[in-house]
Amino acid sequence: MEIKDKKVLVLGLGKSGQAAIRLLEHFGAKITINDGSPKEKIAHYDEYINKGMEVIYGGMPDELFERDFDFVVKVPGINYHAPYVLRLKERGIPVLTEIELGYQVARPQHYIAITGTNGKTTTVSLLYSILKHANKKAHICGNYGIPYCDVVMDERLYEEEGHDIVLEMSNFQLLDIHEFKPQVSSVLNLTPDHLDYMDSLDEYYASKMRIYENCDQDAIFIRNLDDKTLTSYLEKIPPHNKIETFSVHQDADCMLKDRTIYYKGEEVITRDEIKIVGLHNISNIMVAIIACVHSNVSLKTIREAISLFTGVEHRLEYVTEKNGVKFYNDSKGTNTDAAVIAIKAFEKPVILLMGGHEKGLPLDDVRALNDHIKYLVTFGEAGHRFACDMHHPHTYEVSHMKDAILKANELATSGDVILLSPSTSSFDEFNNMGERGRKFKEIVKQL
Repeated sequence: MEIKDKKVLVLGLGKSGQAAIRLLEHFGAKITINDGSPKEKIAHYDEYINKGMEVIYGGMPDELFERDFDFVVKVPGINYHAPYVLRLKERGIPVLTEIELGYQVARPQHYIAITGTNGKTTTVSLLYSILKHANKKAHICGNYGIPYCDVVMDERLYEEEGHDIVLEMSNFQLLDIHEFKPQVSSVLNLTPDHLDYMDSLDEYYASKMRIYENCDQDAIFIRNLDDKTLTSYLEKIPPHNKIETFSVHQDADCMLKDRTIYYKGEEVITRDEIKIVGLHNISNIMVAIIACVHSNVSLKTIREAISLFTGVEHRLEYVTEKNGVKFYNDSKGTNTDAAVIAIKAFEKPVILLMGGHEKGLPLDDVRALNDHIKYLVTFGEAGHRFACDMHHPHTYEVSHMKDAILKANELATSGDVILLSPSTSSFDEFNNMGERGRKFKEIVKQL
């Protein structure tokens, strides 16, 4: 990709916007930055100005979107249906994601791309752990929280090739890919989410299928045989590359039989050797096994790395035990399907903490598990609706997450599990789910 002297508009800052600017500056682009924040909240504003970049802040002026740019880099948080984004596309100006920019600049690498509604972070974390255990030149990035453009710059991937790039990809990051094509990809599952961003559930599901649309015929798509919704979308939008399957319920290339995971008939690891809880994590492990086999890692090394893996922060993360009560942080559970998965991971009813920013998701699937919930404590902006719609006989509604923790602790007796699985996003009280999870752990440890 030729960047020198190209006129580039970067829409939005944050981590991905700043990483894109770093790469664009290195290759000599003429950069215009637009961010809706006031000047005092623009990170590195003076530095950008001193380097000759144009910074337009505080809004999206109409005249900006009538100017000529060679291409635009848009951060994922800006809605791709925004009128000014559509205007750029209608004028034939390419709009790229930060991942697409890094991909077009980097020399050939081995890309493993993972999307789906739930389990992405656990899967890519395990993948990365296995590859590092195998002494591979591996890097983890994308929706995981590390921009790919930073990896390209830090590892000089514009000069080096053949590294293993493990990418967690949200549907936001898939909407504006152009050339990106991984050697290995998977859509883990499909359940309702992001109805506050997408026009419809159908559009959300279809956006996930873009992960394999550019793939070569010899690329590998890892298919979940257990997800009916995913199966229907794969029939509508079929991959044209090689397929390997996994299942926890039926025969597949990677399958569970008698509490043991097998890959193409060869034993990999037993459930007793695995530290992370829940059948859903067996599915995540299977994806990692298949992907790492296709990165030339032996099953022996894969088994060793899986047995050492203790999970991901904010995803069914064990926090501590107080007076016989165990606390689990599932702050990354930002939709109802994640809550269902978390509740089912435990063998006895839990004290469930749920609430946060209202996303409008129906609660039928969580309500169906009311007999797996000993007490329900709701909080935040969505707390009142959750309390009403769950129809749980032992429900307590409080204002803030801290109040929910204190109430749950008051209700708990030895042997109980207190589970934070909010079922929605964090933006009513926190900046992101990570801040929410860290605050949960801080409060719990102070009890």
